[in-house]
Amino acid sequence: MQAPNEKVSQLSQLASVNELMDSSNVRLLRHMLNDLTPADIADQIESAPPKARRVLWDLVDTEFEGEVIGELSEELRGEILKEMKSHEVATLTEGLDPDDVADILQQLPEKVIPEVLQAMTTQDRQRVETVLTYDEDTAGGLMNTDTITVRPDMTLDVVLRYLRRHEEIPQTTDSLFVVNREDTFLGILPLSKLLTSSPNITVREITMTKVEAIPADMPDSEVARLFEKHNWVSAPVINEGNKLLGRITIDDVVDVIMDDADHSLLGLAGLSDEEETFASIRRTAPRRAIWLGVNLMTAILASAVINIFEATIDKVVALAILMPIVASMGGVAGSQTLTVVIRGMALGQVSRNNLRWLLSKEFAVGALNGMLWALVMGAVAALWFKDPMIAVIIAAAMMINLIAAALAGAALPVILKACKIDPALAGSVALTTITDVVGFLSFLGLATIVYG
Repeated sequence: MQAPNEKVSQLSQLASVNELMDSSNVRLLRHMLNDLTPADIADQIESAPPKARRVLWDLVDTEFEGEVIGELSEELRGEILKEMKSHEVATLTEGLDPDDVADILQQLPEKVIPEVLQAMTTQDRQRVETVLTYDEDTAGGLMNTDTITVRPDMTLDVVLRYLRRHEEIPQTTDSLFVVNREDTFLGILPLSKLLTSSPNITVREITMTKVEAIPADMPDSEVARLFEKHNWVSAPVINEGNKLLGRITIDDVVDVIMDDADHSLLGLAGLSDEEETFASIRRTAPRRAIWLGVNLMTAILASAVINIFEATIDKVVALAILMPIVASMGGVAGSQTLTVVIRGMALGQVSRNNLRWLLSKEFAVGALNGMLWALVMGAVAALWFKDPMIAVIIAAAMMINLIAAALAGAALPVILKACKIDPALAGSVALTTITDVVGFLSFLGLATIVYG
């Protein structure tokens, strides 16, 4: 843990870097920048406008480049890698964990990857190739092959002497992995037990065998859920034959959780998770234009529904005043349900077994809130326009729309996922269309029946 004085010093360094970016003192800027941690250097680069990013990257010392590029966002990392030659990438990846190297290589053109691999040492190349055989969003793509294994028949004294022969052990090591001669995973030996047990006993005697190893093809989101559920610091990764392939550590899982959170947050606004604060206008405008276009089409559909009842609106002007209230209430109610369900799906809590109960629950919530606010709005409309029929119409329409919104908010994510469409990206747009159309149709349809 950093001391308060160290934190203050680091904050002042960050402030100094920001000030120097607007000056011409390149030498001092280079010194201040490289005096920061790799994570802080990456933050400075990502927080800079596009033109300044390249300048800052060129000022990073070669020895820090690998760690810094590993901290950058995927898109920015890809931009920098595109401008580098294969031998430069190979130099940059020296000393990085195989999973980090794999992430970097996956952003390079296919023809460049073999050149970079060829420039690596044999041991590093084999480790990276092991990770590259798996999709990047699986446990295999997330794992690190740098593990320490021991045999069950070894005594703890031998294990301790074996560990002392290492200059250092891999970061975030809380357990050693116990395997047989064929590298079949048998269990784990926690460091806490190793250090507190008698050195004369064997590994077998204190091995924890009831350990849930992670299959290499497990999705990374499921891996994150397991880490959260069991409070793991690290976990073994195995293949179909129960052979130990590597391990996943909590720092990699935090990255997955952050990526999923970014995806969900931006998705609810109809944006891709590649959206970046300081991305160029040329890249940002087209990405946003796509979903604005989709939203425009849905808005036209809602307007077309209103147009059907043009004669009724001309006859009763109050309808035009009250109409947005019905759609707005449905939109908010639906968004509440949609957000809760998408979150439940992300946590793995929503399945076929509980979907019917979830729909029943949301129907009941929608009906209760519908009755409450229908009565309130009905009373407001009656007092406002001195027309009891307007009150009945808006109350009934609001009741219908809030129930429809609750059901749509619960069902849409499941339906979209079944159709292999991202609920976070498409859910809010589809929901808005449903609540607008149902709201206008019910409100104006009832008004047409009453006043027609």
